[in-house]
Amino acid sequence: MDAKLKRWDPSEYIESEEDAIAYLNAAAESDDPALLQAAIGHIAKARGMGQIAKEAGVGREGLYKSLDATGNPSFKTIAKVVHALGGRLTVTPITA
Repeated sequence: MDAKLKRWDPSEYIESEEDAIAYLNAAAESDDPALLQAAIGHIAKARGMGQIAKEAGVGREGLYKSLDATGNPSFKTIAKVVHALGGRLTVTPITA
């Protein structure tokens, strides 16, 4: 029997504001900018990329490109998208 595999898509499992914020926080705590960028992209996809782009004041195609693994979004874009997702960027001290 041939196994049919489907690529796992985190955006399919983000069902609430709490899920989205928890995912963003976990990604931010990893100290991996690529993981945080991916998490933002997954959440934007779950919410509707077109709607998030509109709320953030950026183009839909540009947002897709920025949040792609090969994208290089500006800090301004990230800040706008996080705000459109219902979040706020904060800085906390690093604890050992």
